[in-house]
Amino acid sequence: MTDYTAGAIAPERTDELTASFSADRANRVARNAVTSMNVHAAARDVSRMRTYHDTFGVSRVRTGKVTNQRHSGRCWMFAAFNVARAATMELLDVDDFEFSQAYGFFYDKLEKFNVGLEYVIETASLPLDSREVSGLLDHCMGDGNYYPAAMNIIKKWGLVPKDAMPESACTKDADQMNAQLERLFRKSAMELRRMAAAGAGTEELRGAKEGMVAQCHRVLCVCLGEPPTTIDVEIPVGKNCRLESARLVEQAGDDRPASEKDAPRRLLVDRGITPREFAERYVPFDPDDYVQLVHMPGESRPFGHAYHRRFSDTMAGGRQLKMLNVAFEVLEDAAVASLRAGVPCEMACDVAQQFPRRIEDFPGVLACDTMDYEGLFGVDLSMDRADMIDARETRNTHAMTFQGVELGEDGRPVAWRIENSWGEDACKGGYLVASAEWFRTYGGEVVVRREFVPEGVLDLWDNAPVAEVDPWSVAGCAMAPRL
Repeated sequence: MTDYTAGAIAPERTDELTASFSADRANRVARNAVTSMNVHAAARDVSRMRTYHDTFGVSRVRTGKVTNQRHSGRCWMFAAFNVARAATMELLDVDDFEFSQAYGFFYDKLEKFNVGLEYVIETASLPLDSREVSGLLDHCMGDGNYYPAAMNIIKKWGLVPKDAMPESACTKDADQMNAQLERLFRKSAMELRRMAAAGAGTEELRGAKEGMVAQCHRVLCVCLGEPPTTIDVEIPVGKNCRLESARLVEQAGDDRPASEKDAPRRLLVDRGITPREFAERYVPFDPDDYVQLVHMPGESRPFGHAYHRRFSDTMAGGRQLKMLNVAFEVLEDAAVASLRAGVPCEMACDVAQQFPRRIEDFPGVLACDTMDYEGLFGVDLSMDRADMIDARETRNTHAMTFQGVELGEDGRPVAWRIENSWGEDACKGGYLVASAEWFRTYGGEVVVRREFVPEGVLDLWDNAPVAEVDPWSVAGCAMAPRL
């Protein structure tokens, strides 16, 4: 055998491997399957997939129509707004309601542009090729974010019904708008850095930044339309609507079926109100009343500690992103308590793991035993969650909403019902079924109201020191924005 540099692949050895591979029947079957239908279709275990059903012992009946984020990374906003709309639907006694995600998207982009330039000012003395500055310029105006960012938007800017600011071409496919926003951000960042290098102080830099933010506002208005400053609300409500009668009027020309006409049809009418007034009056939901729990096992990430990802806050003066690292049982128990009370909660996971998304016969199953990659390839691919986080093999990429859970005889979760934001035609009518094992392996985040969290965990949430982690660190990578 010819000598090769130490560590190099010897061609003779690969020839032996190729001959050995071709001689094995199982290898030939796997090769033929994958080359003709790709990995997911060839790896699926149909006998296991058909054991998963969309039936749950604890499940919310009134969930509303499945929403659709289209070709944008707004899952975090859709998940948060799906939690918030549940409170509005109960208040109005309606089976469906949707907030304007375009309205939230407008102010998320505007706030990101503003706080991003604040970070540019903060790091103006660092070299352009430093990790901090490189990260700010590489990932400046993306769509991804977190549940607290949606809460900050609700608290500062309010909410409006979807018809007050409907979707546009740039919300359905944000790439072209984002390219121009990124160009404007990077141009603005370079101008601020040049001013800082010439001796400009913070106040002078912020004065220049104000004009840059105004330019961002103009671009957003062109792409998304102007956000409403006041709205006229006219919403049909149910007979058990809990609003005071002064805001309700009876509607003439009732076109409901005769079986539903046992009570007058009423409308909520409230004209000339601001988006903040709409949220305060018709969204009985406290945007500060939540706890964000995450499961990041590992020797360097002890449970009971809180973490903040540097440069992750996207609103100046807003509530800071904070995640409390807990054992998985704590996280599960909080989510189950929320669902038992009829309250949906946000969850996040690495949705692409072992997920045959476009398999037509079983399109909405997330499980660890339905995709036999190891049998297909004949190699051991197993890793525990701590190793996957350390190796950057997994992170929570996608946010959705827990709407139901099936519990076993021991009271522990067996499977979860998850409302997605990919439209009704995706998955199982817009929903996913996740086994408990899958969520324990590839999940690891829920956001719940404080009342569903044990007192000891609440004390940690309120009082534990918050460790600052860099975006490029292991924990920082695991806490990257959801898309």
